[in-house]
Amino acid sequence: MKLVDKFYINGQWVQPAPGATQADLIDPATESVAGKIAMGTGADVDHAVAAARAAFPTWSASTREDRIALLERIMAAYQARLGDLAQAVRQEIGAPISVATNLQAAIGLAQLQATVQALREFEFESQRGKSYLLREAIGVAALITPWNWPLNQIAAKVAPALAAGCTVVLKPSEIAPLDAQIFAEIMDAAGTPPGVFNMVFGEGRVVGTALSAHRDVDMVSITGSTRAGVEVAVSAAPTVKRVTQELGGKSPLVILDDADLQAAVTSGVAQVMLNSGQTCIAPTRMLVPRAQYEQAVQIAAAVANAVTVGDPTDAQTKMGPISNRAQYEKVQRLIGIGIEEGARVAAGGPGRPDGLAQGFYARPTVFADVRNDMAIAREEIFGPVVCILPYDTEDDAVAIANDTEFGLAAYIASSSPERARKLAARLRAGSVRINGASMDISVPFGGYKASGNGREFGPEGIAEYLETKTVTG
Repeated sequence: MKLVDKFYINGQWVQPAPGATQADLIDPATESVAGKIAMGTGADVDHAVAAARAAFPTWSASTREDRIALLERIMAAYQARLGDLAQAVRQEIGAPISVATNLQAAIGLAQLQATVQALREFEFESQRGKSYLLREAIGVAALITPWNWPLNQIAAKVAPALAAGCTVVLKPSEIAPLDAQIFAEIMDAAGTPPGVFNMVFGEGRVVGTALSAHRDVDMVSITGSTRAGVEVAVSAAPTVKRVTQELGGKSPLVILDDADLQAAVTSGVAQVMLNSGQTCIAPTRMLVPRAQYEQAVQIAAAVANAVTVGDPTDAQTKMGPISNRAQYEKVQRLIGIGIEEGARVAAGGPGRPDGLAQGFYARPTVFADVRNDMAIAREEIFGPVVCILPYDTEDDAVAIANDTEFGLAAYIASSSPERARKLAARLRAGSVRINGASMDISVPFGGYKASGNGREFGPEGIAEYLETKTVTG
């Protein structure tokens, strides 16, 4: 049994304030109780924010070299704990051990490395005519992170905030506290000055709301659902603090008629099934020329049916369980709605895969005959579900792709780089990836529309934590 019963505040592990409760930590592969986690209150938030506020004057006055040195120590301590981090993510969200090791844990280290590189070259001062501009740390940053790619999001917020000279209070997901606890141990081992990094566990409606509304918090950065992002913005509005949001998605993959259909469909389905479909940028709407539609459906079904679902401790497993019961039930509900709406189940469907009697396992599912007005084409399912839609012309494809409240990512498959780039300019999304290109964490990432505002990664990610001061004369 894991016990996560302390918070990290002002350089120490401390007991929660009176009134804190405990919640069960559930292993999604077995549905059994794997531990307990302390759930903080507003008093814990006050304690953490006070520590961050007290540490801000000194840390914000630190040099670029001071900050790089700290981040490099954090990287070294993180590297030493990679195995522990992978096992934590495997247990708390059910990520297959191969995914937890090679992607989930590794990408947190990559984010730290990318931030150091961006910090080395970042321009904090510049001249413009007879004036000069200063980029200064905004203050205390509250960081609210999700459970689906927990280490990526923790590192992608903590590192640039520290690089900018901010002090932080981190609220990780209560569903994924084990990796966050290790991350705090890493921060401690790296010699992070007291109060520069603080961490409090708790529910979004309690700890998240308290952080968002707190008068001594200068900005909030949240990654989560669109609903959660809106709630944070509403709570933050009376104190006129900055809010950056990386929220939901319903990303299209536009396969053009000149693409390698087999490769494009295979890559698209594989990206959705990775991490059990719990990836905000997953290309869950596949748009295919009508003349190639049935062939694409057959390819997609074959890829989905070949996915090995099972025990996340098994090195051969490609897809583990959904991370928690509420999310599993949402996925099952939406699969059922898709069937009711008249979509054709080409692979998968409701229930668990054969041979799995317990655990939050979903079947890799492909829906054909999908219309863009169906719930399964409009709502973020956040599970291993692909919707395939036909289109007649490229203009038709663009209209379908953009007909969504989201705008986080989009994907294009084409044998013509020029044609793909012209199409990319027409898609209303914060990032567009062509022909299966990997994510580049040195360039900005964020969404249009209900997918949020602000950017993470690279120098733009550091800039979100800065104010601009003009000095003239």
